[in-house]
Amino acid sequence: MPCLLFLFGCRTGTPPNPALPDSVQTGDRETGAADGDILSIDEEPTPSSDSAPRRDNTPHCLVPAADGTAEVHNELASIDYSHSQDGYIMARYTGSCPKVKMQITGADAVTYTYDLQGDGFEVFPLSAGDGSYQVSILENLIETDYLVCLTTNIQVNLADEFGPCLYPNQYCWFDASDDAVAKAAELAKEADSDLAVVENIYNFIITSITYDYDKARSVPSGYIPNVDDTLQSGTGICLDYAAAMTAMLRSQRIPTRLEVGYVGEAYHAWISTYITDVGWVNGIVEFDGKNWKLMDPTYAASNGEKELKKFIGDGSGYLVKYIY
Repeated sequence: MPCLLFLFGCRTGTPPNPALPDSVQTGDRETGAADGDILSIDEEPTPSSDSAPRRDNTPHCLVPAADGTAEVHNELASIDYSHSQDGYIMARYTGSCPKVKMQITGADAVTYTYDLQGDGFEVFPLSAGDGSYQVSILENLIETDYLVCLTTNIQVNLADEFGPCLYPNQYCWFDASDDAVAKAAELAKEADSDLAVVENIYNFIITSITYDYDKARSVPSGYIPNVDDTLQSGTGICLDYAAAMTAMLRSQRIPTRLEVGYVGEAYHAWISTYITDVGWVNGIVEFDGKNWKLMDPTYAASNGEKELKKFIGDGSGYLVKYIY
């Protein structure tokens, strides 16, 4: 299926956090947490048209906001869910603990664990869609033990089911000033359909970015991709491939899920994208004008690289664990 995956050398790692939204997870299944509770967290790691375009290819970058109209806070942290109906919440930590995490558990009972950076409000998707969520911010006590410093329960009713797949978030941050957004607009300029945009961006990613084996072997837990850095360097790991393509497609109003999970025993990232009149397209590697095969830009970019293809496999064993 179309999703991006962590290729952190087949190891686990804890999800990272994003830049501040001024402009535009691995996790454990903990429930029932209350302020002051101590929890133990195990960290895981298109062809151009000759006629006038039939779609508006102007970049459209949604801007997350912490309005304060629905929020909880104390002297250490804040959780703002003013825009939960749009598919995201925002949180920040203002205390002195050097290692802080946030957990989000939705109605699907999957818990996402993120690192909070302590540099302002950060954006997190409500990946489970409609339903009840528990959100907790936790301070590290020692080793894998954490103290819950703020927690709340919220009820989510999405105004648009695609909201979580269009806004930027910690794993996939972008805004109107990014080079990646400008490049997506350039690639979409002559496209006459969403499908053509997907094909153009996909082909650009797989031919412009080289897999970085050294980075894959040394990437730290909590690594956060930077889409502009990936495009400028022309190198990256699976999460970089996925985040870049996700950001570029979302900036063209094409709902895209950055997916993380397993291919066999390998921890990996890839994408899925929604095409009107087609539905969710999963696992693409090749497009012959009619059919898609395995939408994994890391795999497609590894043409001729036997080591990487052996690591990823043929796509038959993809298992989604988290959606960002």
